[in-house]
Amino acid sequence: MIKTKFLWYLLVFALLFATACNKDDDEETPAINESAVLASYMESTSSPLGKYYVNTDMPSIMAASEVKTLNATGQVYIIDIRTADDFAAGHIENAHNVAFGDLLSHVEGIDMAAYEKVAIVCYSGQTAAYGASILRLMGYSKVFSMKWGMSSWNADFAGSWNSNIANTYASQFTADPTDKGAKGAMPVLSTGQTTGQAILEARVATLLSEGFTPAKISKGDVFNALTNYYIVNYWPANHYENPGHIPGAMQYTPKESIALDADLKTLPADKTIAVYCYTGQTSAYLTAYLRLLGYDAKSILFGTNGMIYDEMVDQGLTVFNEDQIMGYEYVN
Repeated sequence: MIKTKFLWYLLVFALLFATACNKDDDEETPAINESAVLASYMESTSSPLGKYYVNTDMPSIMAASEVKTLNATGQVYIIDIRTADDFAAGHIENAHNVAFGDLLSHVEGIDMAAYEKVAIVCYSGQTAAYGASILRLMGYSKVFSMKWGMSSWNADFAGSWNSNIANTYASQFTADPTDKGAKGAMPVLSTGQTTGQAILEARVATLLSEGFTPAKISKGDVFNALTNYYIVNYWPANHYENPGHIPGAMQYTPKESIALDADLKTLPADKTIAVYCYTGQTSAYLTAYLRLLGYDAKSILFGTNGMIYDEMVDQGLTVFNEDQIMGYEYVN
């Protein structure tokens, strides 16, 4: 009888042990929210720049006049990301033609100590802004985009801007405010990495491989389906009311709103975010960061220069005009 009870207790113990082991085996390490980890990292002093770039130095834009001055003394490294054919048709002397997807690997090979700045150049300044933002987020503090792109270098390249300034939607702008969305969950990223730096590197590789195409949208596409987008008006609050904003757009203040403890989480993770500014250059910088975090963000090309141009001129806001075209020489 004692032997039988012993065997019975032994059997029960074995079953309990096996059940506990199976339970331990079935339990998985809780999944992290990679987007939240990345955002916290980028906002910290541990980030590649040692500060939160989005709410400090962004955007990092230099004028064509400064590029010319620094180029004369070899103090600027110029990267032209236009197509090889357009580069061959005319480019800034000493510029290097680099494909967008190769930006990071190319910059990694530059002796940064030899230059005061690195200028990224494109047609209008918008693709360059997107690329410069990615490089800045990776810690390259000497990188800038050239304002207005090659359109500001010489009139021969100004067609990109001259053909896109317009007043097409001036009658539709409104002063009626729209409240931001409620704070919600961050986007879902699946890089498989767990640290901020590793997630950053994985996301940057993705953004560079995708290029600027999925990160941009035309004003027509937005106005033809306004309710399809969460529209971010990225300029000061006083301009949100005057000259007004796209109907349904929500105002986010530069260098303030886009942070975890501010309004970042009011951005939807399940809807396309259309971001606009005055020229499409600052919005391209911000769009790069939002896409880094996993948001489906797109920069509205040419900003309000392509929507309410005359109103912007009247109010002294940033516009492209003949004064921005420097008439500098170029090489083939």
